[in-house]
Amino acid sequence: MNRRVRRKVASKGKEKVDSLRKLEVEYHESGLDQSRDADWTSLPDDTVIQLFHCLNYRDRASLSSACKAWRALGRSPCLWSSLDLRAHKCDAAIAASLATRCAHVKKLRFRGVDSADAIINLQARGLQEVSGDYCRKITDSTLCVIAARHELLESLQLGPDFCERISSDAIKQIAFCCPRLKKLRLSGLRDVEADAINALAANCQNLTDIGFLDCLVVDSAALGNVKSVRFLSLAGTSNIKWNVAPHAWSTLPNLVGLDVSRTDIGPMSVSSLFSGAKSLKVLCALHCSVLEEDANFAASNTKGKLLLALFTDIFTGLKSLFSDITNNEKTIFSAWRESKHKNRSSDELMIWLEWTLSHTLLRIAETNPQQGLDSFWLKQGAALFLSLMQSSQEDVQERAATGLATFVVIDDELATVDGGRAKAVMQDGGIRQLLDLAKSSREGLQAEAAKALANLSVNSSVAKAVAEEGGITLLAGLARSMNRLVAEEAAGGLWNLSVGEEHKGSIAEAGGVKALVDLIFRWPTGGDGVLERAAGALANLAADDECSMEVAQVGGVHALVMLARNCKFEGVQEQAARALANLAAHGDNNSNNTAVGQEAGALEALVQLTKSTHEGVRQEAAGALWNLSFDDKNREAIAAAGGVEALVALAQSCANASPGLQERAAGALWGLSVSEVNSIAIGREGGVAPLIALARSETEDVHETAAGALWNLAFNPGNALRIVEEGGVPALVYLCASSASKMARFMAALALAYMFDGRMDEVALIGTSSESGGKAATLDAARRMALKHIDVFILMFSNPQAYTAASASCAPAALVQVTEAARIQEAGHLRCSGAEIGRFVIMLRNPSSILKACAAFALLQFTIPGSRHAMHHSRLLQNAGAARILRATAAAASAPLEAKIFARIVLRNLEHHHKEVLI
Repeated sequence: MNRRVRRKVASKGKEKVDSLRKLEVEYHESGLDQSRDADWTSLPDDTVIQLFHCLNYRDRASLSSACKAWRALGRSPCLWSSLDLRAHKCDAAIAASLATRCAHVKKLRFRGVDSADAIINLQARGLQEVSGDYCRKITDSTLCVIAARHELLESLQLGPDFCERISSDAIKQIAFCCPRLKKLRLSGLRDVEADAINALAANCQNLTDIGFLDCLVVDSAALGNVKSVRFLSLAGTSNIKWNVAPHAWSTLPNLVGLDVSRTDIGPMSVSSLFSGAKSLKVLCALHCSVLEEDANFAASNTKGKLLLALFTDIFTGLKSLFSDITNNEKTIFSAWRESKHKNRSSDELMIWLEWTLSHTLLRIAETNPQQGLDSFWLKQGAALFLSLMQSSQEDVQERAATGLATFVVIDDELATVDGGRAKAVMQDGGIRQLLDLAKSSREGLQAEAAKALANLSVNSSVAKAVAEEGGITLLAGLARSMNRLVAEEAAGGLWNLSVGEEHKGSIAEAGGVKALVDLIFRWPTGGDGVLERAAGALANLAADDECSMEVAQVGGVHALVMLARNCKFEGVQEQAARALANLAAHGDNNSNNTAVGQEAGALEALVQLTKSTHEGVRQEAAGALWNLSFDDKNREAIAAAGGVEALVALAQSCANASPGLQERAAGALWGLSVSEVNSIAIGREGGVAPLIALARSETEDVHETAAGALWNLAFNPGNALRIVEEGGVPALVYLCASSASKMARFMAALALAYMFDGRMDEVALIGTSSESGGKAATLDAARRMALKHIDVFILMFSNPQAYTAASASCAPAALVQVTEAARIQEAGHLRCSGAEIGRFVIMLRNPSSILKACAAFALLQFTIPGSRHAMHHSRLLQNAGAARILRATAAAASAPLEAKIFARIVLRNLEHHHKEVLI
């Protein structure tokens, strides 16, 4: 529990959509036969260009390839006035290939140092706006070359990542090369010196908007020399000299907006700015701790100017600036956008406020302070983000959506969100807004809206609302995007939604399963984020029986095995292994278990993943091997792939691991040990000692798997002796007597019964007479301890009155009462081999009355009608001729009462199953 084309401003966007609707209406009213194929090449050129405008670059390229005429139209300058390269790997070669179309590019957005280095190869000499993110590695030389090649540049924005390698020398070069510069916003610079700022003041006479954000040092006094500046942003900047800055900035004759959010500004500096800066209208001081901690500061004493802080009502304050637009402060942003009585000065101020608020609120959300901000987020923050999402500025919309995705998250690692904040977004209509934003043709907005929907959907109430509003279908569609960032966030949304059982079927119906599998094949390498999300969503879906079959049908097994074999990213490995585990968990309901085992390299890859340094990967790989081991062929293939050695080593290393890993490690050994060959191999490899250690765990799930594995191992006399020698009897006795799990107690009792039914004695007494004598004494003491606790365990299920009634009556009701009292529900899932059933039958003849009762009790559990494998066990008993022995036990005068009653119940169960077969 992380972007696209807008050629015209928002006021033109509605005209574009309306014109397309008009074309559609004219087409429908034309009386043309709509059932016939349309001759799209006959469309007027301006109509085709309008269609191109509604598409992203990739779809434009596809449409351009339809015919020569459209290829020519696809190169129209009006389609290439802006270019967004953030979703693409753009190096010098790719940039050069785009150069023929970029002569008229005015606006460029890019991501990363490689794209920055390639900008000059676009040959877009008329470039006016450049905006870049992930700029941490961009150097002075790169920025200087960009400035030197684009002297018409009017806007340069780099951030919000820290541009640590950019110095004042680059700023001076920008000032010399770009005299038309109007807007300069840079983040994370170490030192902005006076010489650089003075160069901007001297050479960029039109520079009205300056932002030095999250910088370490900025020369505050020199900023007073940039007389043209109207908007100044220093949010997050350290080491501002507040004894100098207010006086210097008060001399700026045109300063209208000042942002000092996330700084250490205090009340005196605020008062000084309000009294000294005559033209200042708005001071943003959000999340300024020194200011907020001063209880004596009067927020109302602002001399007619607006202070925006966490303790002020931001909507009411903004309404005071635009009092003639609306009476409802909550609609101030939308009312301003729709107003027909705008003026340039007010427009510029509101545009700057939108940008500033979106940037600062996102930064505050990213730090996610847990104390003191809940009230702000619930009362104002969520509503501000939703209002900003409707901005005409694409970067503001993106940041607002990212802010919604971020401020609800409490813990990234645990993927937990704040329920109150998530519901605040939902109650304010945020889900519908995000879905509408995700429908945009601009891929940046699609990605950020999908990310917000994904994070919000961690909350089950929001997930339900997203599904009801059609969000599943939308996200499944976005998951098919050729833009990796869009597909990644959409896959994340499906991942979170698929946690809810009620959403799995809807995701499958919307084509989400195939879309997720296709993502893995589309980006098999280099896209760790998208692969982890796709595999995680498939893992959730594979837990559903019907969805798991669809995952297999559309190639999911091959895709997930490919990730498990080839991907080196641990998050992807973990989710791929989890998905394979869930695919293999449906037993007889479908053939996925067999399919996974037969996929080339699957078992080898999972065995290898058990050796990972990442605990989550080891846990899921062991879980997958556990589930796969239920298939006979898989069980042997896992052993052949080195599974025994790997899982024993895993069990030996997980003494201090999480209960989940311990459970799966023991579970996988339990599954493999069903085969006696594997059981012997596990004992020989040293698997007994770690299983005994796990049996001493405090977690009942670990008790069950460790007891199950030891039960299987104890079937072999050599392993039984190893268990005794490794101190396993006290551990099994502890489980038998004290575990909170009935299943763990049951299997521990059966393991002890195997160990002391006499078969181990021959192995144990091999050696010299003195050695044999010592072993005999040790075994005798262990045997007495084991039998005592087996007896206590069986008596826990005894009801003396019910036993007396059952022994005195032949009425079925009496036996039913005993059966229900003795029944261990989970034991119905155990499947025994013929050899195991035969051993219990032989045990009915054992001289020990306790072992007789234990054997009869076990056979009762395995044959109760309705249990998963009851028919299978009944057939084995019939084949072994057990009915005669059971009748003898039921009639034997020397047999304990419990054994007699249990034997009668088993006979009744066999009769019931025999009748079922005849029917």
